[in-house]
Amino acid sequence: MMRLRQIALVTPDLRSVENDICDQLGLEVCYRDPGLSHFGLRHGLYAIGDQLLEVVAPKQPGTTAGRFLERRGGEGGYMVLLQTDALEQHKHRVENNGIRIVHDGKVNEGGASIHGIHLHPKDVGGAILSLDQAEPQESWLWAGPDWAYHSLDGVVSNIIAIDIQAADPDEMSQRWAAAIGLPANDRVIELDDAQIKFVHDTNQRGDGLAAADLLATDRSRAGNTLTICGFEFRLV
Repeated sequence: MMRLRQIALVTPDLRSVENDICDQLGLEVCYRDPGLSHFGLRHGLYAIGDQLLEVVAPKQPGTTAGRFLERRGGEGGYMVLLQTDALEQHKHRVENNGIRIVHDGKVNEGGASIHGIHLHPKDVGGAILSLDQAEPQESWLWAGPDWAYHSLDGVVSNIIAIDIQAADPDEMSQRWAAAIGLPANDRVIELDDAQIKFVHDTNQRGDGLAAADLLATDRSRAGNTLTICGFEFRLV
């Protein structure tokens, strides 16, 4: 199994972005992790079906998120979290392929657990990539114990594709394929529930997570594009 379970954006202004997400996408905050304050970050999580959208904002100098804002010249896509049921196998595979792991964390709570590894962005490119295993599979403790209660589907119901833009999307697709352990065909990696598409950098902002396709609940809104947090949400 390899699913798209969460994407993260970064902004210097959390409140403004949060208002746009709630108003334009019909979502609500499902969790704020107090532990992120130790890393100099504020954030909010929003449930889309059983997938999660996260927005982080640096609150002090020297954070990875802050350096990202400087490097890409503003807010935008930041991180991709994929869910697997064979994390230890993938961990050995990426290490054997020379891909560095920069964070290895685990949380246990109330009989559930989640274990994730962040791969070095210089080895993968485009965004921070995390591979995560949750037990039970439907849980997702990165979003707290009751995120599903806050899942709303009045506007959108699923994230079905994401775009990674790059100066060389063919080369970037192969780096991600090696990191994930799935083939990239015609610049597309097919996950169990979504696609990762690799496209040319057309806005000169450099390599990065640039857009997502969201399944529109109201089919009359399919075809609309919303720009929130320097990121394109395409309703399809």
